Amino acid sequence: MPRAEGPDDAELAVLVVRSGGIAGLSRQWRAQPPPERAPQWRSLIDQCTWDAPPPPSTGADRYQWRIEVHERGTAVHRARLADAQIEGPWRTLVDEVRRAADPRVD
Repeated sequence: MPRAEGPDDAELAVLVVRSGGIAGLSRQWRAQPPPERAPQWRSLIDQCTWDAPPPPSTGADRYQWRIEVHERGTAVHRARLADAQIEGPWRTLVDEVRRAADPRVD
């Protein structure tokens, strides 16, 4: 059941960093959920498996992802994932952050 929006939702931010690929470049997106989407973001965050083991090495040309959830400026969740692990709630969370991120930062 989604939580009701509260003052903590204004303090929620998610950072997504994608690195690797053929050029080896990094891209970064950081966003706070729009107020009407905050309960959905929290639900996605709760569905992600933050304690999963680190990804195995998958080759030089594959993306690696770092995802962090910050509340009140402090990282409360961190994960490093291989490209193949970005599925289900992870994929939805990454897509939400990329859509909401300031386009000047992308």
